[in-house]
Amino acid sequence: MEKLQNILDSIDSVVWGPITLFLLVGTGIFLTFRLRFIPWKMLPKSLKAIFSPESRKTESEGEISPFSALMTALAGTIGTGNIVGVATAMVTGGPGALVWMWIAAAFGISTKYAECALAVKYRSTNEKGEFVGGPMYTIKNAFKHKGLAAFLAGAFAIFTVLASFGIGNLSQANSISESINKTFSVPTWITGIVLAVLVVLVIFGGIKAISKVASVLVPVMAVFYIVSGIAVIAMNYKNIPSGVATIFSMAIGGKAIGGGIAGAITASVMNSMRYGIARGVFSNEAGLGSAAISASSVSTDEHVSQGFINMCGTFIDTIVVCTITGLAIASSGVLGSVDEKGEFIQGANLTISAFSSVLGKAGAIIITIGILMFAFSTILGWEYQGEKALEYLFKKPIVCYIYRVIFSIFVFIGSTVALDIAWSFSDIANGLMAIPNLISLLVLSGVLARDTKKYFDNSKQLR
Repeated sequence: MEKLQNILDSIDSVVWGPITLFLLVGTGIFLTFRLRFIPWKMLPKSLKAIFSPESRKTESEGEISPFSALMTALAGTIGTGNIVGVATAMVTGGPGALVWMWIAAAFGISTKYAECALAVKYRSTNEKGEFVGGPMYTIKNAFKHKGLAAFLAGAFAIFTVLASFGIGNLSQANSISESINKTFSVPTWITGIVLAVLVVLVIFGGIKAISKVASVLVPVMAVFYIVSGIAVIAMNYKNIPSGVATIFSMAIGGKAIGGGIAGAITASVMNSMRYGIARGVFSNEAGLGSAAISASSVSTDEHVSQGFINMCGTFIDTIVVCTITGLAIASSGVLGSVDEKGEFIQGANLTISAFSSVLGKAGAIIITIGILMFAFSTILGWEYQGEKALEYLFKKPIVCYIYRVIFSIFVFIGSTVALDIAWSFSDIANGLMAIPNLISLLVLSGVLARDTKKYFDNSKQLR
C-alpha cells in the first residue's frame, strides 16, 4: 500500500509539475492577448451584471439563470483551497506565493471566460430536453477530426468523473468532519451521516435544486468569510504595510526577513512561483474545464455574455477570497510559527491561528464554519459536474442515479477515513482534465476571438 502511495505521489508531482502549470498559465496569457484583453476590459461591467435583476431571470422552463450558473460553478471552486490551500502555499512557497496566485488568476480570468463561452456555444440537449455541455461537448461538436474529438472528449469525461470523487468529495468531506471534530468534538461518523443525508436531499433534486442551494449558500458563505477576514486584517492594521512588503519582496527576491511576519520561512522565487500558481489553479480551477459544465445549463442564447459572467468566478475566488486569507495570515504575525513538535504550522491550523490571534476561540469557530460551508458547496458543485461527465459517457439516466447513491456513500467514507491513495489518484485525474480542455481552447481560440470582438463592438455601439 505504501509503495502504491509513493508511485501515485510521483505521478502526481509530474502531473502538477512545472510543465502543466506552464501550459495552464501560458494558455491564459495567449488567450488574453488573442482576445485583445477584452475579458479584462469587461470585468467591471460583468461584476456589476452579476447582481442585476436580469441575471436572475430564466428564459425557458427547466433551465437556470446566469446568476445561478455562476453560483453553481463557484460552489465547485470555492472550497478548502481558499482556506487550507492559501496557508499551505504561503508556508511551502513563502509569503510571495500569494503574488503568483494573483498573477495566475489574472490570466486565468481569460481562460475561464474562454472555456465557459465555448461550452455554451457548443452545448447539446439530452433526452429530457435539458442543456448539457462542457469541454467534452465542445470538443465533440467543434472539432472536425471526429476520431481525435472522441478520444479527447472521452478522456476529459473520464478524468472528471474520477476527480469528482476526490477533489469534490473525499477531501472536502474529510476537511469538514475533521474541523468539526477538532472545534466542537463531534465524532466524525456523526458528521458523515448528517453530511451524506444533506447531500442526498439536494442532489436528487437535480441541477435546479443544486443551483437553488448554491445561489443562497455561496453568497452567504463568501460575505461571512470576507467580513470576518477583513475584521482580522483591520485589527492587525499596524502590520499590514510590513506584511504586504514581505509578500511582494519574497515574490521577486525569495529571501526571508528575519523574525516578524515571515518568521523563519525561506523560499526561492521558483518555489514561490510554483506553489503560488499551483494553489491558485487548484482554488479557481481556471483551465481545468469544470466550471464550463455548470455554465452550459444556463438559460441564455448569448454564449459570450455568459462567458463574461462566469469569468467573474476566478476574480471572486482568488483575487478576493484567497487574498483575504493571505492578508489575514500575513498581518497576524503567525506565519513561521511552529507547533509543539517544532514543525511549521500550516494548512487550516495556520489560518485558524491567524483568526484566533485577534478573535480568540471565535476565530476557530469562524474557520470551522467557513470550511463547512465552502466544502459542502464544493461537494454539490462537483457532484453535478461528475454526473454530467458520466451522462456524456453512458447517456442512460439510471447510471446517473446510481452515481448519486455512490457519491453520497463516498461522502460518508470521506468523513470517517482519510484515504490518501484515493485522494492522490483523483488529484492526478483532476490535473489531467486540463490537457484536453487546453487543447480545445487553443484550437478554437480563433473562433472565440471573432465572437468576442463582434459582441464587444456591438456592446460599444449600444453604449
